[in-house]
Amino acid sequence: MIEIEYIVKDSKGVERLRTADKKEADAYDRILENAERLAERLRADQVLPTLPEADLEELTIYLARNARDVERILKGKVPAPEAPAGEEPKKDKVAPLKAAGS
Repeated sequence: MIEIEYIVKDSKGVERLRTADKKEADAYDRILENAERLAERLRADQVLPTLPEADLEELTIYLARNARDVERILKGKVPAPEAPAGEEPKKDKVAPLKAAGS
């Protein structure tokens, strides 16, 4: 039996996700890329210049993961409603972040 495993690493080479689901790996890779762009922009514009790197990373990944809701909020709209009662919310399959170097 052949098993294919996808490994998503950040730009520093730190493994962030290991999965057999290519779609999930691609989606998380996009999240990491968008988070990195956001972090670069925030640092370049001197937004929260004293924010520790780990906190900036957590913030930008959160924003990238919730991009649709963030976009709606910025357009003055209400974020998409949560799953109706009785319906199980979509679970996040992405592993929690690891601090760089750990």
